[in-house]
Amino acid sequence: MSRIGKKPVDLPSGVTASLSGQTVEVKGPKGTQTFTATDDVTIAIEDNLVKITPRGKSKRARQQWGMSRTVISNMVTGVTSGYKKELEINGVGYRASMEGKRLKLMLGLSHDVFYEAPEGVTVTAPKPTIIIVEGPEKEVVGQVAANIRQFRKPEPYKGKGIKYKDEFIFRKEGKKK
Repeated sequence: MSRIGKKPVDLPSGVTASLSGQTVEVKGPKGTQTFTATDDVTIAIEDNLVKITPRGKSKRARQQWGMSRTVISNMVTGVTSGYKKELEINGVGYRASMEGKRLKLMLGLSHDVFYEAPEGVTVTAPKPTIIIVEGPEKEVVGQVAANIRQFRKPEPYKGKGIKYKDEFIFRKEGKKK
């Protein structure tokens, strides 16, 4: 049995959920999100709780049970407090700045890299070496942070590049004479 799926999703004050068929719509102070579950699970909303149960004993039903509960929980968190990823830039001359709504990255390439964030996600650079990605959808925030990191991944010898704030870079020893 799914240990995650057994727990109902609690709806805090200010958040409402509505169900139409297999589609759950969650509204909160930071916006609205929808999720359409597969036919392998049953969703019910009772007393500010969203309960998910599998429709059968198949492996797929049990997989969708836990996954559906987690997605709905992430939607509730997203519309209440939102998600945030912080990136750090390491390297001499590597820096980030904002030009309007575009992120300008100077990463030691022959040209500057510009990144336009998708709708609903805000990207800021409070310091030249820190980039903050914020938004209500966990998956989109993570993907935007991964796309920015992709421009210059951290290398293992000096640790230069863009890394997540809590990421540890395994360092390698260089050549010896």
